[in-house]
Amino acid sequence: MLPTFYADALGLPLAAIGAALFAVRIADAASDPIIGWASDRYALKGARRRSWFAASIPIVVVATVALFWPPLSADATYLTIWGIVLSIGYTMAILPYSAWGAELTGNYDERARVTASREGFILLGTLLAIALPFSFFSLDNAAEFHGLAALAVLVAVLLPITGTILLWHVPEPRNLSRTRLSLRAGISQMAANKPFLKLLIAYLINGLANGLPASLFLFFVAGRLEAPDLQGPLLFLYFLCGVAGVPLFTSLARRTSKHRSWAVAMAIACAVFAFALTLGPGDTVAFAAICVATGLCVGGDLALPSAIQADVIDVDTAAGGEQRSGTYFAAWSLATKLSLALAAGIAFPVLGAFGFDASNPANSSAEGIAALSWLYAGVPIGLKLTAVALIWNFPIDRAQQEATQASIGA
Repeated sequence: MLPTFYADALGLPLAAIGAALFAVRIADAASDPIIGWASDRYALKGARRRSWFAASIPIVVVATVALFWPPLSADATYLTIWGIVLSIGYTMAILPYSAWGAELTGNYDERARVTASREGFILLGTLLAIALPFSFFSLDNAAEFHGLAALAVLVAVLLPITGTILLWHVPEPRNLSRTRLSLRAGISQMAANKPFLKLLIAYLINGLANGLPASLFLFFVAGRLEAPDLQGPLLFLYFLCGVAGVPLFTSLARRTSKHRSWAVAMAIACAVFAFALTLGPGDTVAFAAICVATGLCVGGDLALPSAIQADVIDVDTAAGGEQRSGTYFAAWSLATKLSLALAAGIAFPVLGAFGFDASNPANSSAEGIAALSWLYAGVPIGLKLTAVALIWNFPIDRAQQEATQASIGA
């Protein structure tokens, strides 16, 4: 919603928003390896993961309020500065939090359950974030108390409460490190981890495939379908089905493997997305069906890769002797942010070049609407099929992971 709000309500040009978001993601990406490495090495005694998470809470709260409740004078520089602050604060939270979850259990299937639970609740939070701005407020007038301002207040109230519950109730995982690698040795060890590199490339490609439609969803509904009043309901439907898709593909992973289940989710999404290229004004029912099917698939996209990542970290721990979950999730986060940066940096300038009107999408040129459709659905299909090809024969299955765990235990 943020790019749409800054374009429509504050009047910033699409190219300026794209450049700002690209700069935010690049600056944010630079902080990932630093925070990931530091969170593995430096923390309060007995609070390796929780101390970093605790420090992130006030940063995230302040930056969220500034970014989602901006003054009328906010420009691209304002968007860039507060976007960077929020992204760094979020990195301080999510890297230790993700490592915390990966280290809670060493069981192949239990890791899928942990990540499925986490991502399921993230999707529920996303549903609340979608429903609140559209249900009781508007996103058109920045001078009023608008929907994003309400969302900022919600985060400022709930994050300290839920963060305190986490810090109080969830135990600190056992540190399995038996040695400490130098920075150079650690980088060499990571570069030699072939399953990790394969997973990272597949995740980066699939992340770009997801980032394009995520950035353009509201514009597609308003411009291609000419149904701006349905932006909120359709987005809500998409993420609601994402919640349902988490247990669906987690269950499939228990019967097959995590990587095959993820590949199936991506392949189904490709087949369904092809129909989006045929839609035109008024095809809202057909698009709702697409939202249902692709929403179910995004549940697999969110739940399974992180569980596979935990298995990949085991390979590094067994080989190098140091449990570096924070560092690995930093690389994972870097790939996520790079894919989002590429999505924003590519989509908005291309749309502007083809004559797409962000302030009134329905009045865009035919070339602008065509570019919107291909960026929303056509390009992501090709990217996802590439990721499927990479991940289908992934080398770590249940038997291999159990053998690696046994090696670590020995």
